[in-house]
Amino acid sequence: MQTLQGGRSSKAPNVRQAVFQAVWRWHFYAGIIFAPFLIVLAISGSAYLFKPQIEDYLYRDFLTVSQTGQHPMSPAEVIAKTEKGYPGAKVSSITLMKAPTDTYRLSVSHFGTPTTMYADPYTGNIKGALNADKTFSAIFKKLHSQLLIEGTWTNRLVELAACWALILVLTGLILWWPRGKKNIWGTVLPRLSKPGSRMFWRDLHAVPAFWISLVLVVMILSGLPWSGVLGPRISELADSTRTNVPPYAYSFGAKPESTTVAKDIAEDLPWAAENLSVPASSASGGYVALTVNDVAGIADKLDVLKPYTITLPRGETGVFTVSTSHDKPDTSATLHIDQYSGAVLTDVRFADYGIMGKLISYGIAFHEGHLFGLANQLLGLFAALGLVLVSISSYFMWRKRKPDGLGAPNRSKNRKVSVAVLVLMVVCGVVMPLVGLSLIVVVLLDWFVIRRIKTLRHWFSA
Repeated sequence: MQTLQGGRSSKAPNVRQAVFQAVWRWHFYAGIIFAPFLIVLAISGSAYLFKPQIEDYLYRDFLTVSQTGQHPMSPAEVIAKTEKGYPGAKVSSITLMKAPTDTYRLSVSHFGTPTTMYADPYTGNIKGALNADKTFSAIFKKLHSQLLIEGTWTNRLVELAACWALILVLTGLILWWPRGKKNIWGTVLPRLSKPGSRMFWRDLHAVPAFWISLVLVVMILSGLPWSGVLGPRISELADSTRTNVPPYAYSFGAKPESTTVAKDIAEDLPWAAENLSVPASSASGGYVALTVNDVAGIADKLDVLKPYTITLPRGETGVFTVSTSHDKPDTSATLHIDQYSGAVLTDVRFADYGIMGKLISYGIAFHEGHLFGLANQLLGLFAALGLVLVSISSYFMWRKRKPDGLGAPNRSKNRKVSVAVLVLMVVCGVVMPLVGLSLIVVVLLDWFVIRRIKTLRHWFSA
């Protein structure tokens, strides 16, 4: 066995170097593949964080009224006036705001085009209309979740990049971890005395990455519950532990049906008559439906805080849905109301959520930048811009190495270490299925293509 001066074994340092080499190789390839996607996600996410301020400026003429009347028009009157004044328009929902100067916001299908219309609550006149798919928030949300390309595969690609970002943070922290004598320079403070040098770019990569690592992990984890592959698995875990949100908690999810029968609106009925359908008061037949005004009254009576959205029923068995979208999730509410009797079929509040449901809700609020106001937005911006800096500096650091071929770090010569690191990657792949699928692709390419072609073997340092 090799020995060092003073009889100390060189085995431990060799193992540490082998671990460093193996981790560096995975970090390098993950970074060079996914850094472009992460830059796009960081920039689009930064813009989306400030959606309230940006849209308040862009659409300021639509969002408020300069003069208020004595009494606002009822929601039903505004809907009726809108559909009459805009042939081909069908209102699907109306949002009632809190401030008296705020306009009503109507979701409308106008000749098949999803449109948001803004109505003066005192006159019912439309102050402006926007294509719902082309607003600032819609564009940047689509860029952030689908790279502006329709289709499931782009959503999965974004999820894959986010999952690998977690691995990049983990492997990056291992590479950052000080070896030997501890020094704040190059670890928690960058060395900037030699601009343009490899050390300069290394520190602009490693030090900011350390400072943003915790925020990045929280940002990524808080976005994964809405992902297409890992999201359902998180929901299944919460369901199995009974810590998820209750059924019908989300306005965009499943809804109960309006099946009003006589017993819903009358008492002391004979048993045989309890389940008879409620007759209509009109000669044409059908049920007697509530108006939007009735539903707003029910929501107010049940202390649903504005702003809230009333979504109209779809079809004879549809229900009214009252849902909130508040900055802080602890005041959220989702109600489904029978369109005929006004019976509240479900009333889900934040207090009804399980622990995982609550954590996910807080996480989403943090991810979108409205959990604790401007400080939340600035913290998210700090992490996003830091990610851009880290990605750009990695490119210059790589070029400074003057790579031969791709310039990937060589394989670790310690087989046990390589296998151990690969096992850890497989564990990550089990937890994150898309990572697992990508690992299979990488391993197959490595074994059956790269290692069998001399040029590729040199290029990839295989």
